[in-house]
Amino acid sequence: MIPSREDLMRALPHVLAAPKDGAAIAHLCLRPARNTREFVDEITLTKAGGIPGERWMTQPWMRTEAGEPHPGIQVCVIPKRVLDLVWAPDEDVLHPGDTFAADLDMTEANLPEGQLLSVGTAVLRVSEVFNDGCVKWKARYGADVYDWVRAPEHRKYRLRSILCSIEQDGVVRSGDVMRKIDQI
Repeated sequence: MIPSREDLMRALPHVLAAPKDGAAIAHLCLRPARNTREFVDEITLTKAGGIPGERWMTQPWMRTEAGEPHPGIQVCVIPKRVLDLVWAPDEDVLHPGDTFAADLDMTEANLPEGQLLSVGTAVLRVSEVFNDGCVKWKARYGADVYDWVRAPEHRKYRLRSILCSIEQDGVVRSGDVMRKIDQI
């Protein structure tokens, strides 16, 4: 069932109370083609090529001025508490397509742009690119969810997700723990 605006506002304190560090990874997801999802137990991350099997190299939604896939959108991590609000695996609604979910405080205050994150054997960097949700979010999860993640007063919370570049190649497995780090 899609939550109402009132449900979402009531849930906001719970979403914002997520742990500041040390979050287990869940729902590893590949997007090999548009509107296609493949759930896996392990994902390889490469700085040069993104995620093998993903469409980032061939169909990125954002490119650099030179026309290359934007590195800041290689990995998308959705707050697990938000995912739990909007998506139920047993319902006939497509998973949002984020690389994985983590029960972590993804606010700008906790994960500022440039913050390094270790996950599995890989290292990610929180990107400057803001994910405000696309019209697919509105179609799949309703106008209330779409407006809630895009609300100007919620921007600092990054309710839709954080976007990251891959700083160190590695492998991420379901259950691995994502942690903040100071340097590679």
